[in-house]
Amino acid sequence: MDIQFLGTGAGQPSKVRNVSSLALKLLDEINEVWLFDCGEGTQNRILETTIRPRKISKIFITHLHGDHIFGLPGFLSSRAFQANEEQTDLDIYGPQGIKSFVLTSLRVSGSRLPYRIHFHEFDQDSLGKILETDKFTVYAEELDHTIFCVGYRVMQKDLEGTLDAERLKAAGVPFGPLFGKIKNGQDVVLEDGTEIKAADYISAPRPGKIITILGDTRKTNASVRLAVNADVLVHESTYGKGDEKIARNHGHSTNMQAAQVAAEAGAKRLLLNHISARFLSKDISQLKKDAATVFENVHVVKDLEEVEL
Repeated sequence: MDIQFLGTGAGQPSKVRNVSSLALKLLDEINEVWLFDCGEGTQNRILETTIRPRKISKIFITHLHGDHIFGLPGFLSSRAFQANEEQTDLDIYGPQGIKSFVLTSLRVSGSRLPYRIHFHEFDQDSLGKILETDKFTVYAEELDHTIFCVGYRVMQKDLEGTLDAERLKAAGVPFGPLFGKIKNGQDVVLEDGTEIKAADYISAPRPGKIITILGDTRKTNASVRLAVNADVLVHESTYGKGDEKIARNHGHSTNMQAAQVAAEAGAKRLLLNHISARFLSKDISQLKKDAATVFENVHVVKDLEEVEL
């Protein structure tokens, strides 16, 4: 499981940062990739990665500002051109209006898709748990931006305990079907009468990962709730230290406010994203240095960077 950042800029693309999009790669877990936001040029960034568009099964939109959605029509159309691969349906989650935007764009451009899109729209009154599978649960909560915008909390369900194969061998259990029975929690009796209790050879379940991905927002308690005990918090950092007034006026956060959210939530890692084009390369280290005075484990991400979870 890892996150690959396809666009880390705010508002408009620059020479080094495209607009918002990131991929949560769940290939080992469920053989899928989930996309969060799809700004203009996202499909071009994907071409520079190993991501196969058909593996993208779900797209989560935080809000309807153009730098977060203008890449959707192009990506959806290009996804249809992979005729040598099986056509698979796709789910889009997002605020009310995302269905109209996508369908209007496809209709006006005369685009025809050989797969179905399943839309899951929500508003202020229909948030909370928006998705549950056998391995993951996703929650959404409203943030504090200039338009309706949400943050997502992706929770991996607890992982099964692992089988201690070496101890089983030492106990005289022959490798084969008995291993499978014990792995499934079934006690067994060996030919010599030795009873093997499965619970003694299986570790306790391991807690799943928690990934919090926020849209554009001022500092708000909702951000903290979404990020409680998160393994990684992806938080916007449109502005820097001392820019609190302008950040509030434009519905955004500073690096310091993002660090405060991470600290209050007890997150393990903070990834600063959605960086304004006003920050040059020499400024990025200062963004990190300042934020680290509040929350030590912080990193400013860049386009195409992969972060293992």
